[in-house]
Amino acid sequence: MWGHMSDFAIILAAALIGGILAYRLKLPAVLGYLVAGIFVGPYSFRLVQDVGLTQTMASIGVVLLMFTLGMEFSTQDLRQAGKVGIAGGTAQILLTTAFGILMGKMAFGWSMPDAVFFGFLISLSSTMVVLKILVERGETNTPHGRIMIAILLLQDLAVVPLMVVLPALGQPTEGMVLSLGVALGKAILFMGIAVVIGFWLIPVLLGRVAGARSRELFLITILAISLGSAFATSYFGVSQAFGAFAAGMLVSRSHFAHQALADIVPFRNAFAALFFVSLGMLASPRFMLENWAMVLMVALVIVVGKFIICSLIARHFRYSTRTVLYVGMGLTQVGEFSFVLGQAGLEAGVMSEYLYSIILSSAILTILFAPIAFKLADKGIGWLSTSKRMAPYLQLGSDKALVNVEGTLSNHVIICGHGRAGGNLSGVLQRYSIPYIVVELNPQTVSELRSKGIPSIYGDAGNHQILSIARVERARVLALTCPDPMAQIAATAYAKRVNPDIDIIVRLADQSVVEQLQRLGTSEVVEPAFEASLEFVRHTLGYYGVAEAEVDHVVCPFLRGRSTEDKDSASTPVG
Repeated sequence: MWGHMSDFAIILAAALIGGILAYRLKLPAVLGYLVAGIFVGPYSFRLVQDVGLTQTMASIGVVLLMFTLGMEFSTQDLRQAGKVGIAGGTAQILLTTAFGILMGKMAFGWSMPDAVFFGFLISLSSTMVVLKILVERGETNTPHGRIMIAILLLQDLAVVPLMVVLPALGQPTEGMVLSLGVALGKAILFMGIAVVIGFWLIPVLLGRVAGARSRELFLITILAISLGSAFATSYFGVSQAFGAFAAGMLVSRSHFAHQALADIVPFRNAFAALFFVSLGMLASPRFMLENWAMVLMVALVIVVGKFIICSLIARHFRYSTRTVLYVGMGLTQVGEFSFVLGQAGLEAGVMSEYLYSIILSSAILTILFAPIAFKLADKGIGWLSTSKRMAPYLQLGSDKALVNVEGTLSNHVIICGHGRAGGNLSGVLQRYSIPYIVVELNPQTVSELRSKGIPSIYGDAGNHQILSIARVERARVLALTCPDPMAQIAATAYAKRVNPDIDIIVRLADQSVVEQLQRLGTSEVVEPAFEASLEFVRHTLGYYGVAEAEVDHVVCPFLRGRSTEDKDSASTPVG
């Protein structure tokens, strides 16, 4: 018993240390958990003795991951992903899987089941890693951010059918089709039974338990549903993860879904950390050193192949070269659900330990490469935008055909980005008959604006050619509401160079670029968080009956302080 307790304590301590180090180094926490597992595992310092206990906890982590994925699944989110999410995501998974099968069979000489499994694993990218990087860079609402999130959503959903067909891959080639049919039939049968239980039994059960007003009983009920459904599907011969996902979808339809998700998430996060530590324990540092050439080659194949495929898909949907480059670079890594598939494949005997070790080692390298990939995309965009020869290729060749602006346009406002801020501004300008033109990177938004007769250009605000088409040299105001800080800097510098008198207002997307924007000559930098804080002060003091004049007296020092900061920053010499 004490041996189990000490193993559990060591694993938790390793996850904590690995997570903290990853956070300090600004790396994904998943990577910290994996490396921590390598150090405490049986192939390095051998601090954990009972690997079986670790695998059991890891299995619980997988079940809870899939259960919460089912609870968070929304058909509305899937519809919002649009064509690039559904069609593009499906194409990405199919093309990457086919690429993996081809490389596994032709380049590495693996068996067909191993090659198919390799294709499945590399078709998924890391939602955790990509979202973390996008949030830190303030790019979740950029075109490339929206595309990546949409594709990642579909990838997460694709885990479910992949887990269903996984056991069939271990069958002989001639019986694989039959095995796939049987697996799908069992899954459909289970779903039929689960739907009946979910519509009639689960709501009643949760209602009775919630009526007891005991959070402990409610939490135990949710855990029992998730783990029980996983056991039920294993009894049917179907993947446990599929059962957990189905149970999550059914629970999400009840009135108690929000509380269930809030209660289960801490357990999911803790057991997910244990899962990734257990994966790291299976990796051997000695194996990595002895097979470093193969590991590097597989990692390179994954990165290059996924970059080409994801870039081509973004290009197919007529996004700019800038967006294409970011999407291609951003989705090059292997995802956390790939590890879930790999673990299930290892336990089912579908893949060998050698192949698993190769893929695990290579996957760690691709995750390490993820932050570097975004930096390389930044460098590539910077080089393209400053090169006179390459700048015209930064946009699609048909951009000029999308322009809907009169050549005589002058004294107008250029709105870069037609989100909420840009949309509100354009509505007010239209009311006062002030001429304006919209620059937007979302082709669907441009089409909608054109249908309403609103002058609009499809293109990147940071591209000089696009700003020239918008007649920036004749404009009076440049409103940069787009959330891309690199585009804001490039647009400000070019606009001031060709039109020194232009008034530029920027919606701040990244605090680190404030001084640079001010030095370039912006008239005002709007910081949403700062403006929101003043509104909270005004509202709260007004609620407590403080006179409006007194409220202004409180708020004005904040505004004067911000104004002084802006002037000091603007007057600071560029060194």
